[in-house]
Formats: sequence, structure tokens, C-alpha cells
Amino acid sequence: ATTSGLLVVARNGRAMEELVRCFQQRRVQKEYLALVFGRPSPSEGRIDLPLGRDPLHRKRMAVVEKGRGSLTLYRTLWTRDETSLVRCDLRTGRTHQIRVHLRALGCPLVGDRVYAPGRPTPFSPDRVFLHAWRLGFPHPRTGEPLSFRSPLPPDLLEVLAAPHPRASVPQERS
Repeated sequence: ATTSGLLVVARNGRAMEELVRCFQQRRVQKEYLALVFGRPSPSEGRIDLPLGRDPLHRKRMAVVEKGRGSLTLYRTLWTRDETSLVRCDLRTGRTHQIRVHLRALGCPLVGDRVYAPGRPTPFSPDRVFLHAWRLGFPHPRTGEPLSFRSPLPPDLLEVLAAPHPRASVPQERS
């Protein structure tokens, strides 16, 4: 499924080694915006569930007892009608982590045909409402803290504007 937003690319081997080290040491801050069905309860918290290959559907991931540790911190920004905009702070980086964790919370992503089959979607088959909104990490050479933001793209803004004309997306924190 297509996710929009930020990604980091190393321009040389040294930078790549340092970025890999930062990811391994969990010094990279990754925040996503997700539109989900339902209302997360509680409205903010932590989802600390192990993830691994779904034993029944090998192309999907699932919460599995002997899976790899996975931690997502989340906060509901607003709820309107049948959907909520949620900010997710990934503390680990597992395949489909946000999709599986939010589904386990009972709030699958809007547009997710794999983890929310049968739900209505405003998107083409390969798009979900998941956007890498903020990314922060130390500069590979100087160690200076770097922080980047990516505004929501037009297709996601359109989805927000249609059913929720007064809904807003988060602003940069001071």
C-alpha cells in the first residue's frame, strides 16, 4: 500500500552507516498521520504488541506471540463522524507496524484493503491514509539535530475536507 511523506536517503557510504546506526539505536524520530475508522480508546496511549508474519495469510503481518517487539505511541488529534485523525510516533520500525497496531486497537486505516477489507475507501487499490509527517535524526557528520516536516498531499487533504470541512491538521510545535 502506498504511504506518502518523508523518507531519508544517504548520499554516501559514511552517511548511510551513521543513519543505519541511528535507526538501530532508535535515535530517529518518526511521526505519521493516519486517518482511521472509529475512535481510539483510550484517545492516546501506547501499543506494545509483537509483530510477525500472519500464520494464516503469509502476505500479511499480525500480532503474534513470538513476534518482534514493536512499540507505537499514538494520540487522537480529532474525531468526526466515523473517523479519527491519529498521530503515531513509531519507536520501532516493523513492516506494516502502524497498520497492524491500529487494527489491533480496533481502528484500521482508511483505505486499507489488507487490514480493513470490506470498508469503504476513497482511494485507488494501493493507497491508504498514512503519511510520514515528521522525521528527525542527528546529522550523520556533525551530530546536529535535524528535523523535517512534510505537509499532507492533495489527495489526503481532499479526503479530510470532504467529510470534515472544519477539521485541521497539526501545526508545528514550538
